[in-house]
Amino acid sequence: MTKRQHGEAEENMTGASADPKADITEASESPEGSHAAPKGDKKARKPGHEDQLNAEINELKDRYLRLLAEYDNFRKRTQKERESLYADAVAEIAKEWLPVIDNVERAMCFPIDDSQETAQKVAEGIKMIHRQILEVLAKFGIAEIDCAEGTCFDPNLHEAVLHIEDEALGDQCIAQVFQKGYRTADRVLRYSVVKVAN
Repeated sequence: MTKRQHGEAEENMTGASADPKADITEASESPEGSHAAPKGDKKARKPGHEDQLNAEINELKDRYLRLLAEYDNFRKRTQKERESLYADAVAEIAKEWLPVIDNVERAMCFPIDDSQETAQKVAEGIKMIHRQILEVLAKFGIAEIDCAEGTCFDPNLHEAVLHIEDEALGDQCIAQVFQKGYRTADRVLRYSVVKVAN
C-alpha cells in the first residue's frame, strides 16, 4: 500500500468512527424516535381526565344529597298531612256522636219506677237512640248488611257458625242472625254472624 492510499484509508475510518452518543442523539431526534411522544402526551392528559371524573362524581353526590333532602321533606310533609287528616276525621266522627251521647245520658237520668208508662217511655227512648245511631252511621256511608232470616247465605258478607237441617227453609238459607254485620260501599267492616240451614 502506498503512502497516499494509507492516508485515504485513515480518512475513511475517521469518518465512520463517529461518537456513539452522537448517533443515539441523532436517532432520538429522527422521525423513528418520535414513537415515545404519544406516551408522554397520554401522561400529560391524565390529570385533566381525573379532574373531569372528580367533577362528575361531585356533581352526582350533590344531586344525590339534594334528592335525599327533598325525599325527607316530602316524607315529613306527608306524615303531617296524614296525621292532620286523621285528627280531622276523628273530630268529625266524634262531633256526630255527641247528640247520641246526650240522648243516652238523658235516658239514664229518667226516673225509674215500675209503672207501665215509664217502661213504655224508656223503650221509645231506646228506639229513638237506635235510629239516631243508624243515621250517624249512614252519614259516614256505613250500613247494615242484609241478612234477614230466609235470605240466601253469602260467604262474602256472612259468617256461618252453625248449620241445621230445616225443611221449611231452602238450601243455604239463613235460619237465624246472631250478630248484625256492617259494611261501607267497598269493604266489610264486620261480617254478619248467622246460622245456616241445609
